[in-house]
Amino acid sequence: MIECLFCGQYFAADFNLLDLLSTQKKRQGRLCRQCLKRFPRLGKTRCPNCDKNVEKSGLCLDCQDWQKIYPNNLLKNHAVYRYSDAFHDLMVNYKRYGDYCLREILQELIRKEIQEYHFDYYVPVPTSPEHQKRRQFDTVSAIFADLLSLSYFLKKKEGTGAQGEKNKRQRLLTPQGFFVAKDAPIKDNISNDRFLLLDDIYTTGRTLYNARDKLLEVFPQAKIESFAICH
Repeated sequence: MIECLFCGQYFAADFNLLDLLSTQKKRQGRLCRQCLKRFPRLGKTRCPNCDKNVEKSGLCLDCQDWQKIYPNNLLKNHAVYRYSDAFHDLMVNYKRYGDYCLREILQELIRKEIQEYHFDYYVPVPTSPEHQKRRQFDTVSAIFADLLSLSYFLKKKEGTGAQGEKNKRQRLLTPQGFFVAKDAPIKDNISNDRFLLLDDIYTTGRTLYNARDKLLEVFPQAKIESFAICH
């Protein structure tokens, strides 16, 4: 029996005949079927740029606003899940209260999808130094480090605060808070490579645009997209 990390109930491992005959040990999920249903996937009708669910095809209102700022350089974002009450509860316990084990739920939700992306560099959006010191781990890196080979190009300035504590207007007005690490593994021929920025939640896009802009200052020819678990 396995204990569900979300609800605490025990459930039976899901095996089939192929699993029993295989010489490779199957990775067991940490979410029961009932809890898995509480994390809804994004629907088919999405914004072609940020993956937000929309009522009709075309750019969402947020991306239309970003287009005014970046007429020819919108940031393409990929997402899998819709932000729900279950995600809210999960993130509160994971980020605010620092429950490190909950990263396994987020890994389970995206393990299959994230393997379908092929980029040269996978760059996690960093946590502020003060939050990392309080939690003792970087929340975004902790999710993706077991799934991808990460490149820690970016660092976050002290005193920038958490986006989750801001309303939409405050988020959009958030100034540039990132810088490229001095010890980043920068190669001479990196300029034309493809980068995938990694984050947990896409809300307004301000964080990811700031991160993208800072990378472009150093790698102006790089092809940069982003991935967020939920939108």
